Amino acid sequence: MERSVLKKIISKSVQVGFPLLLGAAILLWTYHGFDFAHLWRVSARGIGYGWMAFSLLFGVLAHVLRGWRWNLALAPLGEFPRRSTSVYAVFVAYAANLVLPRVGEVSRCGILSRYDGVSFAKSLGTVVTERVIDSACVLLITAVTLLVQSSTFSAFFRQTGTDGAFFLRLFTTTNFYITVVCLVAVAVLGVWLVRNLTLFGRLRGLLQGIWQGCLSIRQVRRPWLYLIYTAAIWTCYFFHFYLTFYCFPFTEGLGWAAGLALFVAGSIAVIVPTPNGAGPWHFVIITLMMMFGISKEDAGIFALLVHGIQTLLLILLGIYGLVALPLSYRLSTPKKTVL
Repeated sequence: MERSVLKKIISKSVQVGFPLLLGAAILLWTYHGFDFAHLWRVSARGIGYGWMAFSLLFGVLAHVLRGWRWNLALAPLGEFPRRSTSVYAVFVAYAANLVLPRVGEVSRCGILSRYDGVSFAKSLGTVVTERVIDSACVLLITAVTLLVQSSTFSAFFRQTGTDGAFFLRLFTTTNFYITVVCLVAVAVLGVWLVRNLTLFGRLRGLLQGIWQGCLSIRQVRRPWLYLIYTAAIWTCYFFHFYLTFYCFPFTEGLGWAAGLALFVAGSIAVIVPTPNGAGPWHFVIITLMMMFGISKEDAGIFALLVHGIQTLLLILLGIYGLVALPLSYRLSTPKKTVL
């Protein structure tokens, strides 16, 4: 009995500790020798907090739209949670992912089950489908970016005289090892997810419910609205990132094409199981910004402040969701009249 408890404690410690240690290790290497005094000088001169606030509005809107889209996928299954519950569940899920990457997908389904009686298995199936669709969107945006940026990269090399050796300097031995570690971490995450879904599937009827949730996308009553929501979500994600360029004098000159390239790279980097992609996201953004002529110190400041503020937003939204959920439930529950 004691051995079983100890095993569970060790397992949970590894699940929580590994993402934190991985992110911290990559951050420490990325910012090794970084002049943090320059960070304070830039902050003292002031950044465009108005633009930052504007970008955060798009971040909030993306989560709201994700909650609304989720309801469309649940409707064909005979599940009709309140819009507010779905949105708050998304808020809490993204905050939960900061503690343990990908646990939010499970927690948001548990919230719908607890507050609105939605089948956990069916909602989990819709989340699985949602992630597949998100991956397809990232691939599509990546393909478009490669097409759009082909001429941009050529012009950049002609104007700056940059040669192929620049890429060799970027991908040094250490950077190569960081990339390999990130890929291994993604593989470990995949094995963990498959293992846990297999454990879920051992419960009677749960696997069938998950499968029904996955297929619900084929029966959405208003597919055009689902597509509009999907396009709007990713448009919001882009502006959530791109508008932060205008917060700093050294990035405000970067065009939308550069923003698209950095956005795609960052979206892929957050797949690595660290809190909100901390570490891999900074590494990728700094590396690509250097390619666009931004100094390493300025790129480091951008990555540190933008990621920090956007992570703070997720924490605040998660707290708001946790507080609003029980309040919303009480207000919507009819009070019993005592005779």
